[in-house]
Amino acid sequence: MLPLWLIISPLLLALIIILTLDWSKVLEENFRISRIRWGVTRLIPSIYVLVFLVALPLNLMAIVIFLVKMKVRKPAVVYMLNLAIADVFFISVLPFYIVYRYCGNNWVLGEGMCRFVTATFYCNMYCSILLMTSISVDRFLAIVYPVRSLSWRTVNRAWLVCGIIWVISLASTVPLLINKQTLSVPVLHITTCHDNQDVEVLRNYYFYYFIALISLFFFFPLCITVFCYIGIIRCLSRFDRTHKRLRAIVLTVIVLCVFVLCFGPTNVIHFTHYLQLYYYSDASLYSAYILCVGISSISCCLDPLIYYFASSQCQRYVYSLLRWSFFCFAIEQATLL
Repeated sequence: MLPLWLIISPLLLALIIILTLDWSKVLEENFRISRIRWGVTRLIPSIYVLVFLVALPLNLMAIVIFLVKMKVRKPAVVYMLNLAIADVFFISVLPFYIVYRYCGNNWVLGEGMCRFVTATFYCNMYCSILLMTSISVDRFLAIVYPVRSLSWRTVNRAWLVCGIIWVISLASTVPLLINKQTLSVPVLHITTCHDNQDVEVLRNYYFYYFIALISLFFFFPLCITVFCYIGIIRCLSRFDRTHKRLRAIVLTVIVLCVFVLCFGPTNVIHFTHYLQLYYYSDASLYSAYILCVGISSISCCLDPLIYYFASSQCQRYVYSLLRWSFFCFAIEQATLL
């Protein structure tokens, strides 16, 4: 028979640990982890589903209006058409993100598809930012320098600018396409896509890559956009054009909301995450970044508002389309009666 002290000692040790442990911190940490897990595996994919259902028909309708009705005869239409195409490309890969998050961050579609989906996300985000900046500059030139800018603002030059933006956006994602993005986590029995990387690769490679990417494709375009819309509002305030000034103000608010609310948290937190990771080996902000990425996808739903308020011609076509849809619905209901 075992001595009594051999039986009691482990029990006493366990009791001491239980009594001395700060359970408030343990419960708080468990609650924090559970909230993050719920946000990543339930909230984010739910946002993606909503964005897919709302943004896809809106952007496809915008593309049809630009190509069939408006005939792409103005530089602004060229920029808006390309922005709608970029959004459709991003929306087309959302189902892969939805499955990935709902499956507990387990990627089952292979390394190649992970690289493609990851590159598509960053390409869409920065392409959208550059195209929105181009729309802002085009509006600035048209309103502040209406006569002088006629020779600059041509459809051919707009297509050239869009082509350069697409090339730059695609080229910026090459590092994501040539480097491994999946990582197996045996303890959890999952394979992550872009969420986990080797620490040395993160600090010595992706730190410089993402810091440069965010600085060039977010902070710099944001400054240009703010400058352009301040100039537009100041110029319109000198003239008694209430409707035009109101439309410009609404467009300014929408564009800045997309920048600040959709792309702002994603890029600022991503920027801060890599600074903390590089200098303090702290990756605690990455969960917040993943949540903000989900929020940034809402920009695909807000972009059609930019098309609507940026062009009075687009407003007329949307109004006529809605009126025709309502007329057809009324006739259908009348025939059923």
